[in-house]
Amino acid sequence: MCDDPASWDKGPRNPNRPVTSNVIIRAATLAERKALEALQLRASLTNEGDREALLANPDAIEIPLEQIAAGRVFVSESDGATIGFSAIEPRFDGETELDALFVDPNARGCGVGRLMVEYCAGVARTRGSKALHVIGNPHAEQFYIACGFKQVGTTETRFGVGLLMRKEL
Repeated sequence: MCDDPASWDKGPRNPNRPVTSNVIIRAATLAERKALEALQLRASLTNEGDREALLANPDAIEIPLEQIAAGRVFVSESDGATIGFSAIEPRFDGETELDALFVDPNARGCGVGRLMVEYCAGVARTRGSKALHVIGNPHAEQFYIACGFKQVGTTETRFGVGLLMRKEL
């Protein structure tokens, strides 16, 4: 199931068959902004702990046009279907922030998120970063640990506590 986007709404995924073999990652285009924001909203609303705050703060879903235009937003596709996106931002200390990571709920558990983290880590590395940082949602802590991040602290966000995490590059 994971490797066939057309079948995602027809039943449970098989986590033993990763989709990553037919995923391409490319820079987003300005024309994709609304579709990516819709994907982000769908993905975000699956986290019941954030649902109320997210609906009260729709601006949290907006992807800055300048981030897309600068080539810092990346789209993941499988067989022509958009299944996720990620974004990075340079930090004041010369390292890189993983600013967004969203996978279509029907494509979760197939390796897409991990693939996007590694793609962003590679981009950050080519830009001279020594580490990739993320402010992670506590429900995603195990995912980020599995991707090689280590928790280095916490911070308060408008949605509650965020985990400060760092991955050496």
